[in-house]
Amino acid sequence: MWTLVAAGLASKESTMKPMASVIPKGVKWIKEFASEFKPEENKVVLKNGDVIEYEYLVVAPGIQMDFKDIEGLPETLGKNGVGSDYLYDGTDYVREQLNSIESGDAIFTMPHMPIKCPGAPQKIMWLAHAILTDRGVRDKVNIHFVTAGPSCFGIERYRLPLEKLIEERHIIHHYSHELVKIDGDKKTAYIKDLNNGNIEEMPFTFLHAVPPMSAPDFIKNSPLANEAGWVDVDKYTLQHNKYKNVYSLGDAAGSPNSKTGAAVRKQAPVVVANIAKQITKEKVDAFYNGYASCPLVVGKHEVIMAEFGYDGKIMESFPIDQSKPRFSMFIVKKFVLPVLYWYFMLKGRA
Repeated sequence: MWTLVAAGLASKESTMKPMASVIPKGVKWIKEFASEFKPEENKVVLKNGDVIEYEYLVVAPGIQMDFKDIEGLPETLGKNGVGSDYLYDGTDYVREQLNSIESGDAIFTMPHMPIKCPGAPQKIMWLAHAILTDRGVRDKVNIHFVTAGPSCFGIERYRLPLEKLIEERHIIHHYSHELVKIDGDKKTAYIKDLNNGNIEEMPFTFLHAVPPMSAPDFIKNSPLANEAGWVDVDKYTLQHNKYKNVYSLGDAAGSPNSKTGAAVRKQAPVVVANIAKQITKEKVDAFYNGYASCPLVVGKHEVIMAEFGYDGKIMESFPIDQSKPRFSMFIVKKFVLPVLYWYFMLKGRA
């Protein structure tokens, strides 16, 4: 929703609720960070030194945004024309910039995968195109899409219509390129060509930065992590490959799905079912198929509703061609999904 907030299509306040309002009844809420795992002893150590013992453990701390990994980004974020709608308070600055830029170069970056909501880096770009068009200055602003990926999307069914839009809307694309440094005072981005390692200087008027992401440090440094730092789980059962009473879901899990809220919605029932089976000594055989959804906002009232699973299998929900930009899918994105999230997903009803 922060993409829509940054574009002035939703309120920032609508995206937040007090944690107490979404904690289920009967759950003991411990208001402290986990800092260390001792799976051989079935223990979690908290930041304050307390130790929690468990019979079954579900690890779902989300993802870590590594702004520090782009040289100069933390120092210039929120000023010098550099913003990010991956931050709650960052949405205001992005909106201000998109409504004030008159000419020059607007750069939208996407780091190497995995990241959360991998469609978001280009969603704000499409909305920027719409805003600049409405303001009558689009022909004076060059829009650049800088992505570490070899294309604009990894699945052909959705990549082809996106490439058509890139051509029609005169987006300057830089595939296999990644932002590595920013000089905010000079308003210069340093872009690495991943094919040959060369670094190019690119001036900007506005730059939307999406940082590299990783599992939280306390996950990376734990016995639960795989070589890449994510929780080492079976991609189907979401059960830890070594510690069988440990499960993980969401962005920190080492399953190779796209990291979206829709993925969590399908993972949660699998984890619940498998823990229930384990408790009753049954075979752990509930399977997650890699489902993820990415509502690609490509205009103020247009969405390509991408739905897919492992190996790029198309898993669409509606009896229409979801690869086409549609107003109906925008309605789903803006109005239906927030209701589904707050009142069904978080309540365990969907």
